[in-house]
This record gives sequence, C-alpha cells and structure tokens, in this order.
Amino acid sequence: MTAARWSLLHKIALRFGVVYFLLFTLWIPVHFLPVPPIPQLYDKYRALWHVVIAWVGRTLLHVQVDTGIPNPGNGSKDTTFNWVQLLCYVGFAVAVTVVWSLLDRKRPNYDRLQRWFWLYLRLTLGITMIQYGAAKVFPVQFPPPSLSTLLEPFGESSPMHLLWTYMGASALYTFFAGAAEVLGGVLLLIPRTTTLGALISLAAMGNVLALNLGYDVPVKIGVGNLVLESLILLCPDLRRLVDFFFLNRRVQPAPDGSPFHSPRMDRIAATLLVLFAMVLLGNDLYHSRRGIAELEQARRTTPLYGIWSVEEFTVDGQLRPPLLSDPLRWQRLIVEEGGAAAVQPMSGQLNYFSLKVDPARKSFLLTKPNNWTWRAELSYDNPQPDQLILRGQIDGQPVTATLHRFDERRFLLLNRGFHWVNETALNR
Repeated sequence: MTAARWSLLHKIALRFGVVYFLLFTLWIPVHFLPVPPIPQLYDKYRALWHVVIAWVGRTLLHVQVDTGIPNPGNGSKDTTFNWVQLLCYVGFAVAVTVVWSLLDRKRPNYDRLQRWFWLYLRLTLGITMIQYGAAKVFPVQFPPPSLSTLLEPFGESSPMHLLWTYMGASALYTFFAGAAEVLGGVLLLIPRTTTLGALISLAAMGNVLALNLGYDVPVKIGVGNLVLESLILLCPDLRRLVDFFFLNRRVQPAPDGSPFHSPRMDRIAATLLVLFAMVLLGNDLYHSRRGIAELEQARRTTPLYGIWSVEEFTVDGQLRPPLLSDPLRWQRLIVEEGGAAAVQPMSGQLNYFSLKVDPARKSFLLTKPNNWTWRAELSYDNPQPDQLILRGQIDGQPVTATLHRFDERRFLLLNRGFHWVNETALNR
C-alpha cells in the first residue's frame, strides 16, 4: 500500500510545531519525572537558554534581560525575559525546521510522528487544564476579597485586581469556570473524548485569553499557547466539525489516531491515561482545598485580624480631630493575614505595611517594605473583642489611639447573597 503523500506546507507545519511545543512545554514532563539525573540536566538546559536569551536581548534587541528571575513572585509571566524567550523559541524552531526540511525532503509523510505529537499535546494541555481548573474549583487562585480590597475605591484598582475581586466575590462562578477547565482537561486525557475535550478547552482558554487581554493580566503568552494547542488538537476533526455543525452532513467515525500498533496496547494506554487523569485531578483538588483551608485558617487565627476604625488619635499628647486635611491622623487600620497590614489616613489613600504582632508581649510593629528606617513600635490592649488601644511611637512621634472593630460582613459585596426573586435590579 502506497504511503499517503503530505503537502509541503503540512510537513513544514508539523516539523515547526514539534520543535516549538517541545521547547515551550518541556518543563511539564520534567516535573513528572523527578528522577536523577533528569532535574540536574534540565537545570543545565535552562541555564544555557538563559545565556542565549540574555545575549539575544542585549545584542540583537538592545534591551536588558534579567535572567535571574524570569517569572518573579509578583505573578507576571509576560516579562521582558518571557517575550525574548518566546522570540528565541520561535527563531530556534524556524532554524531547526529549515535544516530538517532540507535533510528530509523525500519523506512522504510524518503520520506516526504526528500521532505521537498529538498524544504529547493532549497530555501537556490536559495536565495544564486540570491544574488551572483545580485552583478555581477550590478558589485558591481567586480567594475572597481581602479587607484592604473592600476599602479600596474602584477607581484606584488596577484592571487585574478588579478582575481578581470580581472572580473572588463569587465562589459559585469561580467554581463553574474551574469545573469547565477540569472537564476539558480530563476529557483530553481520555482517547475517545479528545475532540470534546479540545472544544471545551478552546472555549475555556479563549475566555481566559480575552480576560487577560481585557484586564491586562500578564499571562498572555502562556494562555495564548494553550489556545493554540487546543486548535491544533482540533485540526484532524476540522472537516468533520464543519460538516456536523454548519453543513448538516453525515459525519463518519474519526480515524484511528493512536500511535500504537496493536489494539491491546491501545487499551493499556487508554487505561493508564484515565488512571493518570484521576490521580492528577485528585492530587490537584487536594492541594487546592488545602490551600484555601490554610487561607481561611490564617484569617481566623491572625491576631487582631480585621478592619479597625479609629475613634481617638493623639500625637505628642494632643488630640487630633478627624479632619481630612490632617496627614498624621489615622482613619482606619487594616490587619490582614500573612503579616500584611494597611493604614488608611484621613485623606483615604491606603498605605501598605509589613506587620509583626507578638500576642505574648502585646507588641505591634509596622514597617514599610520600601523604607526600613520608618517604624511604628506600639503596644496594644484588647480589652474587648471589638476594641483596640495602641500606645507607642510612630516614626519617632508618641502616639495613642483607640480603635473599634468594623464588621466586614456589613459590606454589600459580602452580605448581598443570592436571590431567585428580585423586584428591582440592585446595580450600584
């Protein structure tokens, strides 16, 4: 039987796709194969790319690339490093494709390689979708709004922070978004449901990409690649999908896309993939549930956690009335979990601090992350659960303050709840 001959464009596209997506997703199989010397070799591989990326940025693009922290802890994956890395990956993939095409001109097709490539894409995309979705089913990615967020004016919020607040304010919607991503990921790992999984993944990641573009979330490169992977997995079924959804034609069963030679190997591989999907889903859901439980526990157990409204405030023994023009008087103190705090002066603009509370000594220390010479060293009394008295020095000035705890459940965003019947639309 004569082997089917692919078009030149088909062969070039397959060569480029194999190289590019191996470069972009290699960390996923390495993550699941922590067997020496694989992690050590991968570290050397990354170090080599860091050298190349720094050289390309400095020599060809005339930009300084920080290769020390390619994905900083602030969550950005669209740094200068990431964009130069993307350019390097594309350039390397193009170069390899050209050489590969010149050396392998006579091959009629890459049918077997394409089947393995689709299996690899199914695995990497399915794993990512399950991890993304599990972080929303239990909303560790979008936790309920922080106390500082509840006091922040909409106009002062960044678009990304507004999106995080919008998602975190509704556990139901966040669960729905996460469940769709989990469903897409699980279906991708089951051979007979790959097409449905790719369609759901495309819809879910297309929505995420639109949100990232619309709210300037710096994960555009990664999510854009997930959308592209979903589209590639749909390519074998594109004609069948058009016939079914648009042309109302009879659709034949999908051709066998398995890379294995025997039905027995197909059954074994399918069983292993389903088991892997279940184990991965259970593990990711467990860690997400634990993460949100730890956050809830931290908020319950953080000393003095809450919003504290200032009733009296004295500086150098002089009572400061609540005047909007007073730059020294506090309006509110906000104590968050994890050693974070904020002070709202009379002008209203929140100032953020690092906080250390010692319940045994009843000491209270505020410092500025960007100015370590500034300190607020105070002692505190908490005679009632809703009353707080602070005494000490703020930046060298003697201060006494009496505060009353504000119940954050009074915010409409938290207490509105769900209603089947609404006589009017509460849209304010």
